[in-house]
Amino acid sequence: MNLDLAIIGGTGLYAFPGLENVGREAIATPFGAPSGEIVVGSLAGKRVAFLARHGETHTIAPHRVNYRANVWALHHLGARRVIGVNAVGGITQKMGPRVLAVPDQIIDYTHGRLDSFCDVEGTKVEHIDFSEPYSAGLRAEVLTAAARARIDVIDGGCYGATQGPRLETRAEIARMRRDGCDLVGMTGMPEAALARELEIDYACLALVANWAAGCGDETIISLPEIFANLGAATAQVAPIVAALLAGK
Repeated sequence: MNLDLAIIGGTGLYAFPGLENVGREAIATPFGAPSGEIVVGSLAGKRVAFLARHGETHTIAPHRVNYRANVWALHHLGARRVIGVNAVGGITQKMGPRVLAVPDQIIDYTHGRLDSFCDVEGTKVEHIDFSEPYSAGLRAEVLTAAARARIDVIDGGCYGATQGPRLETRAEIARMRRDGCDLVGMTGMPEAALARELEIDYACLALVANWAAGCGDETIISLPEIFANLGAATAQVAPIVAALLAGK
């Protein structure tokens, strides 16, 4: 299958608006089942695949996502460019609620996740270069598309990937700030590294749902407020993707 782009949707993005001539692909992988069927359709005259990372009814916790199966299935369908949409918390001042960002670095605080295709008996171990975890070319395309769609997006930032599903303590966020993190989320890794192992161009579009613990003015993180912020940010994703495809 010839795909122009694949999108992995995070919390709040369980279906991609505007897709036409839609079909669904149930893919069996050597690594088990993906998060669900992959939806394939047309957008801006291009072929696009969409996969809901947590399942279409949000039943898969971040630490239970089968990242290997998801990335392998998209690659198997022909995806060579993937945008991961991630709901995140904001740590530094510019990363307030409803902000969209395209990070350029990541720190992995997760543990116990199956994080490599090489972790299979008999498979040759590949030591990928991960000094720049996101593909520069695809990042630039996302930023250009956002500008074309007249949507403000922050260029750069460090994404700190935590285990979840709980939110972080104030002390944990304070440590992440000292480490240089601008954003905190639960699904950025190992997705980015797995894409690199399969030589997929990968970029993250991070949607800030809330201030992280101890950041901003809030003393308590309100779930209704999180989902309101996330809904507003998520509404900006489709116009950016449409502008990216139209520009190709």
